[in-house]
Amino acid sequence: MDAHLKRKLFFPAGKELEGFLKKHGRFIQLPVTYEALRNFESSYPLLDTLQQDSLWESPIYEPQTRTRLNHALAETYVLLKSGSDLSAIEHLMVDRIDYCAFGNSCPFRIRIINQFNDNYDYYYIKRADASRIYGLALEHILSPNAMNFIVDRSTLAEEHIAGIPGDEYIRRYTDHPGLNKVRIAKEFVKFNERCFIRLLGDMRSYNYIVDMTPDFEEIQYRVRAIDFDQQSYEGRRSFYLPQFFKDNNPIIQLCKQSLNQESMKQYQIEERTLIHRRYSSSREQMHDLMACMCGDTLSTPEKIKQLREELTTYHNNKIFRECRTMGELVLYNIGTILEEPDILTISPMN
Repeated sequence: MDAHLKRKLFFPAGKELEGFLKKHGRFIQLPVTYEALRNFESSYPLLDTLQQDSLWESPIYEPQTRTRLNHALAETYVLLKSGSDLSAIEHLMVDRIDYCAFGNSCPFRIRIINQFNDNYDYYYIKRADASRIYGLALEHILSPNAMNFIVDRSTLAEEHIAGIPGDEYIRRYTDHPGLNKVRIAKEFVKFNERCFIRLLGDMRSYNYIVDMTPDFEEIQYRVRAIDFDQQSYEGRRSFYLPQFFKDNNPIIQLCKQSLNQESMKQYQIEERTLIHRRYSSSREQMHDLMACMCGDTLSTPEKIKQLREELTTYHNNKIFRECRTMGELVLYNIGTILEEPDILTISPMN
């Protein structure tokens, strides 16, 4: 499972997906493009706080280009955060532009500083890959996490998701004496269930974060995905279950030690119930999204065939063999697990 994966194919956002984004307020004309940010002369490695390679680079631009980008990136941040009110631009400054050639989206990370109080924030500029857009939209609708992102043709602007990266959390906290093992185990079971229901793949430990919130008695945890490039792309069913990735083994062992099968089943049912309620409260938006997704190209015929067969076997339901796209497989997986016949009426198969 941890063997090196070939880089995922890029799928541009089509007219139907753009129509969905416009209808639901996600398609906004941006003053900067991903390609404009790619026009840097050179770069140097960005080191982390321990002076180790962070896998990010600091691009170097011509002075005039950097000046133009700074203003455009500050304006993009305001559009992402505040909408059409651009009055905050005057006191915002682009402190740093980072670039990561590692991974599928090759993102730019923008560090913005409020010059009144030196408070800083981050956001990302990425290629508008259809897989990622569908992943973000499904996360916004079906998960407990609101997602803030906007798209302009080939460019995606996405809010930073704060939290402790999963690999760092495993390294620093799983053996901590103050860790509430039952609570973090419960959250990982629910996270595992959310990923599989909507077929979000590749949840290795560096592709999710752990959000720790002090409560009136103890700390509450939430496990959140931060990488959505592998939304329904691969053909292996196990690829959509975080429990099968080797670098998550310390968390899996913690789950086995802290929870019995009855408790795990209870938390799975709880998460399915919550997802069903979120679907019910966003029925129109979900129907619009899945109508686009069912007709879109998001993977190769070989991977679609493999996942179609594996889901047929897993659910013991031959209806999956009639699915022709990854979108239809996502739709039928959600409908089957949630036992929601209404959602299945979206598919052109009906």
